[in-house]
Amino acid sequence: MNTNALVRRPASGTPDLLFLLFHGVGANAAHMAGLATRLAAEYPQAAVACLDAPDPFDVAPAAGGRQWFSVQGVTEGNRPARVAAALPRFIAEVRAAQRRFEVGVPQTALVGFSQGAIMALEAVQAEPGLAGRVLAFSGRHAQAPVHAPRDTTVHLLHGLADRVMPAGAAIDSAERLVALGADVTADVLPGIGHELHPELVERAIEQLRSFLPKRVWRAALGEAPVFARIASSTELG
Repeated sequence: MNTNALVRRPASGTPDLLFLLFHGVGANAAHMAGLATRLAAEYPQAAVACLDAPDPFDVAPAAGGRQWFSVQGVTEGNRPARVAAALPRFIAEVRAAQRRFEVGVPQTALVGFSQGAIMALEAVQAEPGLAGRVLAFSGRHAQAPVHAPRDTTVHLLHGLADRVMPAGAAIDSAERLVALGADVTADVLPGIGHELHPELVERAIEQLRSFLPKRVWRAALGEAPVFARIASSTELG
């Protein structure tokens, strides 16, 4: 596992949840520390780890930032291949963390901001049974999802004033995932730009507390069908 991770563990006992946090391009694990603190306070028996991306930020190598994939010359056409090339290392980090903390797939949440959100969203497309939840802040899919990630709930959280990664891509992702039968929530809040805004963080906590995945309903109702829905979104109604 990434040795530069910032890790919070339960005060005693073994973790019952695992939150893995992935930063945006040009940042590093420390950028996610505030969100990690909030999650650890809300879930004191969870393990929370902020992971550094594997490569130096190639736009400004001396600045100390990291990247999951290069954004130099990135386009809609070449982004999917760059993400695909970065996914094996990303998925290996997730699997290593699950082994390290002895936490299973349903109890694992991938929490990404911007480029980290792209990686988390695409990882559960590429790898069946990787995590129980994805919280994608100010992110998007690299390309339109082609299937509902298995036993994974996706929470999309975005600012409507985001000019770096406009919210329309997240809305498109939510609509596509619902059409595919996925568990997905979408919260697009006005007046928020490309940032881990406290309102988005609190909305994420609310979704973690309140949203019951379809697999839970199926178990409770003896496999009765439950239809996909969007739990909340100012954009999608």
